[in-house]
Amino acid sequence: MEQLIQPRVLKGFRDFLPAAEIVRADLMEKITQVYRSFGFVPIDTPVLEYAELLLRKSNGETEKQVFRFADNGGRDVAMRFDLTVPFARFTAEHESELYFPFKRYHMAKVWRGEKPQAGRYREFVQCDIDTVGSDSAAADFEILYVMKSALAAIGVEDITIRVNHRGIFNRFLSAIGAGGSRDDILTAVDKLAKIGRDEVRKELTACTGSADTAEKILAYIAGDTDFDRTLDLMETMAGGAADDTQRLRDLRAMMKAAGIEATYVLDPSITRGLDYYTGIVYETFLNDLPSIGSVCSGGRYDNLAGLYMKNKLSGVGASIGLDRLIAALEQLGKIRRRGSYLDAEIFCTDASLAIHYQRVASRLRAQGISVEVFPDAKKIAQQYAVAEAKGIAWGILIGKAEAEADTLTLKNLATREQFAGLTAEDAAKKIAASR
Repeated sequence: MEQLIQPRVLKGFRDFLPAAEIVRADLMEKITQVYRSFGFVPIDTPVLEYAELLLRKSNGETEKQVFRFADNGGRDVAMRFDLTVPFARFTAEHESELYFPFKRYHMAKVWRGEKPQAGRYREFVQCDIDTVGSDSAAADFEILYVMKSALAAIGVEDITIRVNHRGIFNRFLSAIGAGGSRDDILTAVDKLAKIGRDEVRKELTACTGSADTAEKILAYIAGDTDFDRTLDLMETMAGGAADDTQRLRDLRAMMKAAGIEATYVLDPSITRGLDYYTGIVYETFLNDLPSIGSVCSGGRYDNLAGLYMKNKLSGVGASIGLDRLIAALEQLGKIRRRGSYLDAEIFCTDASLAIHYQRVASRLRAQGISVEVFPDAKKIAQQYAVAEAKGIAWGILIGKAEAEADTLTLKNLATREQFAGLTAEDAAKKIAASR
């Protein structure tokens, strides 16, 4: 007898049973509706890209996490680690077929070989939006507004979106003579929430060669008491007013005009680890569970598409880390799992009524009720068990007498309460009212 292979999943990867996948699919549908309502359109790109395309504009930390290998043709390829870099390649390759500004959304899996932990996996879904072809405060603000709106659509409203501007930070580093160590400084500052101020101080001292410089950086990223005072501090330490500080002032004015300013905090410690960001950057935290990390982040990357094309296209975007968000919502008890999308199950108590069951199901569906007919005349206890495992709220019982009278009995599977003598249309109204 051939030895059986043990079924198992790679570390950091997961199967999704219906109850978990329904949650994910429902959230993606709601987020999609918000993206579309702001004018974003869908695209898709390959899982595999040439490694040189993916890694040309990434830092060393990212390169260590990429799944990279030689394919059967000996080509150096890698699995996408985010959806933004493939989008830059896509834009360059299809420039003549697109209109600008071009606003796209893309929801798909990405892969990173990082250490699995709570809310972090090696295979996960990102829900991206990007606008290319506009370097305006309006484009930046729209992304920030969509982030808030998309999270609100899935019931996540108690959030803080922390905003910064990499251009101001770069000016500040140049002003204190630390511009040459920018990438190492960005990497160190990006670890602030993970390793704390003292450890970041050590890393900053090591990469700049100066404890005094490290203290200046720490003073800068500490900010002040509110958005406006923090912006004044950043502007002063960076050497004065410029387009980058004016951009933040414009965004602040737009936030106030839309009545959403309370959600946004100016935080100069937000840098984003990827070095393709050049302007505004942001991260989103759940106020009830900040320890889970950012659940939606992004920024402006004016030079990213320029790696693949001569024409410069400004870009700005954001990405919701769906798996981390779901992990957080589960911890907060805000996820309601169900095993199916069905409202009701028509139990098969008499095989001779199979055709009638289908007729009733059709009438219920015409009234907007999701229903299925149990396919086999098994013991009723077995049929109940399957319906309850699926999380179906209502059961429908039809015997010969009821079939002749064109009525049915509706049963609440949770309370066991029954309603006899209903028409299909009456049952549909009762089921709909209980949702």
